[in-house]
Amino acid sequence: MTDTAPRPTLEAVAARAGVSRATVSRVVNGGDGVREPLVARVRRAVEELGYVPNQAARSLVTRRHDAVAVVIAEPETRVFADPFFALQLRGISKELTAHDNQLVLLLTEGRDDHARVGRYLAGGHVDGALVFSLHLDDPLPGLIQHAGVPTVFGGRPGWSDGRSGVVYVDSDNRGGAREAVRHLVGLGRTRIAHITGPLDQTSAADRLDGFRDVMVDADPRLIAESDFTPAGGERAMRELLDRRPDLDAVFAANDLTAAGALRVLREQGRRVPEDVAVIGFDDMLPVAEQADPPLTTVRQDIEEMGRLMARLLLRRLDRRNTGPDAADAPSGVVLPTTLVRRASA
Repeated sequence: MTDTAPRPTLEAVAARAGVSRATVSRVVNGGDGVREPLVARVRRAVEELGYVPNQAARSLVTRRHDAVAVVIAEPETRVFADPFFALQLRGISKELTAHDNQLVLLLTEGRDDHARVGRYLAGGHVDGALVFSLHLDDPLPGLIQHAGVPTVFGGRPGWSDGRSGVVYVDSDNRGGAREAVRHLVGLGRTRIAHITGPLDQTSAADRLDGFRDVMVDADPRLIAESDFTPAGGERAMRELLDRRPDLDAVFAANDLTAAGALRVLREQGRRVPEDVAVIGFDDMLPVAEQADPPLTTVRQDIEEMGRLMARLLLRRLDRRNTGPDAADAPSGVVLPTTLVRRASA
């Protein structure tokens, strides 16, 4: 059995810095009203003693846990297989770490998990939540609203129940899709197909709308619904070739779908881009650059979306604690997209 040294206390820090315990508490907990020379002395004493604030006691003072829940409304098999989620989590993690906040990851494998997530959020374990990859029939928004947890959503919410004060971050999905399809039209392609994402998600629905904005009279047989996965892209590509073997271009709703479509085109002897031009969406570099051929795609800054979600939530939390109304925060931020041209189109 080994003896452990006692943890330094507020009193020990106060004695080392030559100030009162109350002054140390205000500095450690981020309070105002302490002169800068005293702040410097307290911080030096904290560092010298290796003092670590007691989180439970600190929460009583600040009413903050310095923890944020990240809720992804997808099963773990999807989350850990799709680089999109890794990029978004990296952006969120960077921003939370920069502000000394912990990330608590919550996944929803099935309906039972929604209730578990709702109970956790209502239990006061975190200061707020970042939620993304929602589907239209998802009960999570209602559970989160019931829990009363400040929340920022990734992606434009799709509900139409008049809910106010919703804060979200999204990309210009519709505009990016329009730019992709216009590029294909500019290449002289006339039989352009679209492989959608799951249409119970607003990002996929918006990209389909962007496709239709350009291809106003598109043959319905040139549209196949998929699920944002490579396997889904393969299935949809086979469907499209069966229906319209004369198609000469494909706009896929994301890069993983496009990668699946490229495999099927290669298997069936279609040259890309000579016979069929292909464009994706996301510009996830490991996928887009290593595709065969490298993928022309619509770039959205996925990592920046994550950072901005976290930044907006932290601002809401600070505003809630310091007084001004959270309504001052923007309700929705839509980031621009750009077309990145490579060899596939």
